[in-house]
Amino acid sequence: MAETSRTTLLQPVHPLASRLDALTTLPQGFAVHPEPYVAATTVRARGAGVDALASELGVTPPQTPNTWVPGPGVDVVWMGPDEWLVLGHGGQDTVPEEQEARLRAALAPHGGAAVDVSAQRIRLDLSGPHLRTVLAKGCALDLHRRVFAPGTCVQTTLGRAGVVLLAGTDPEQFSVLVRTSFAAYLVDWLVDASLELAAPALR
Repeated sequence: MAETSRTTLLQPVHPLASRLDALTTLPQGFAVHPEPYVAATTVRARGAGVDALASELGVTPPQTPNTWVPGPGVDVVWMGPDEWLVLGHGGQDTVPEEQEARLRAALAPHGGAAVDVSAQRIRLDLSGPHLRTVLAKGCALDLHRRVFAPGTCVQTTLGRAGVVLLAGTDPEQFSVLVRTSFAAYLVDWLVDASLELAAPALR
């Protein structure tokens, strides 16, 4: 079941594999790496439920709006008051049903909720010295590191696609969560936006 889900989630970016490969070879550009598979669970919690969630995840969910925190095998993204998105990266968290089940079990006694939303979005990890320049072409936010510092996240638009944008712990790294149906479009937009960095390599 999990293997079928992995294939389904990666399918939207497969047609652009050759262009993605070209990007990774640009010494002055940036790289785009689709995550192989990300289990994602939306959670709602208050009071003791937040403590229970922190105990289960091994990290306290961020309380400051528009921030995210890394934890053991997960990233926890602030999405709104009392709402977080838990992104799994390994072990049991690669299986959406298991992540959802254990978070629901931890939250239910405290009136919280956990819902699997893994099929909703694809995660693209971006890196490179010119990354912020490329992103600025399609995003109205000020992405300068003094403003959009590591650990910042925001729901915005990139190239007219709705995304969740996360600034990585490295100033030259970002992650983008994009709707599955828009993934191929966004990858194509990123490639086009980077053409001026090293156009011959992409032709």
